[in-house]
Amino acid sequence: METTLIKNLNTKTDQEVLIKGWVYNMRSSGKISFLIIRDGSALVQVVVVKKEVGEEEFAKIAKLGQETPVIIKGIAKEEPRSVGGYEILASNIEIVSENKSEYPITHKEHGVEFLADNRHLWIRTPKQTAILKIRSEIENSIRSYFQKRDFVLTDAPIITPAACEGTTNLFEIDYHGDKAYLSQSGQLYMEAAAMALGRVYCFGPAFRAEKSKTRRHLLEFWMVEAEMAFMGFEENIKIQEELVYTIIQDVLNNCENELITLKRDIDKLKQISLPFPRLSYSEAVEIIQNSDEEFKNFKWGEDFGAPEETYISNKFTSPVFIHRYPTEIKAFYMKPDPTNDKVVLGADLIAPEGYGEIIGGGERISDLDLLLSRIKEHDLPQESFEWYLDLRRFGSVEHCGFGLGLERTVAWLCGLEHIRETTLFPRMLHKMYP
Repeated sequence: METTLIKNLNTKTDQEVLIKGWVYNMRSSGKISFLIIRDGSALVQVVVVKKEVGEEEFAKIAKLGQETPVIIKGIAKEEPRSVGGYEILASNIEIVSENKSEYPITHKEHGVEFLADNRHLWIRTPKQTAILKIRSEIENSIRSYFQKRDFVLTDAPIITPAACEGTTNLFEIDYHGDKAYLSQSGQLYMEAAAMALGRVYCFGPAFRAEKSKTRRHLLEFWMVEAEMAFMGFEENIKIQEELVYTIIQDVLNNCENELITLKRDIDKLKQISLPFPRLSYSEAVEIIQNSDEEFKNFKWGEDFGAPEETYISNKFTSPVFIHRYPTEIKAFYMKPDPTNDKVVLGADLIAPEGYGEIIGGGERISDLDLLLSRIKEHDLPQESFEWYLDLRRFGSVEHCGFGLGLERTVAWLCGLEHIRETTLFPRMLHKMYP
């Protein structure tokens, strides 16, 4: 008999079904036991009547521990009062294996450290599975968006000989006697790919050895990075906002149950519309300086921190672009604004509700001499970037790109307090287990 996923029980009403899963919870009432079974797709209540399965089997079932794997056969029934709106009247239950000891994560409250140490078990809970499903939907949405627009998926290397975002916060490794680093970004390699394929993106892990313990930072995270040849700053912005808007709509349309499980305020996501608001860095600084907040003495030329980004984002219902940051605080490859070389043609997209920057991007320098001077200004080893300089020596064109941080996007759309819940096994400062 073919196995039915719990989430598909609505197609099997009044039919015999076979489900395979784990005991999430249970209670007994005399001659009837009620099991809540999970299979990764959803939860369902299974009703076990003693006279249907026999006294011996019923006694075994009544002693089942949390997370015991079972195979259940029975009739699927619509039941609005049950979890998920359906239940199964069991005719047979097979116990696949018995736990070796009491399951450590019970339905009572547990401390964050305990849950983090037991992350391999914590991910079985409804909230965590909902987050991981929404993360999967976001990834699928991103890939679909790019594929429909003729972007080519390419894979950037994880081991690199030089820094992309600067020489700090690097994980250094020994590459057979040579210094190498875990990649901070695949951007430079995507620029090379764009000169071959036109429109490209990569989707993979990035590493920042930041000594930060904030709710917004992980040491290992995933980014999608796009690069486009023959494209200017404004068109780059448009692609970014269309991508994010598409992600939001896909999550709303396909993850309603998961959002409800997370108690996410769905109305806040539904009211987001295009185009996203835009502020220049200078305009944003003026807003901050005119505030009554403790950071009102913020000076032009400084980089925004979490308090400043949150203050600005709270003035909008949609994500907001802050563009034309000071040249001095941005990466060496960012193109200066032709009308004001003190700022660059770059923008950060700040999520609402205090979730911070989810996208950074902009136009890249296409002029060889200017790029050389910027590499020298940043005190970077030119020999490590000769291949990158070749992109300007041979067939250089106007080009743009951006990177979207997956975990911050997940945190925002799920309404999470901490980024550690956005990925299967988070890597944080002094936290590498399990």
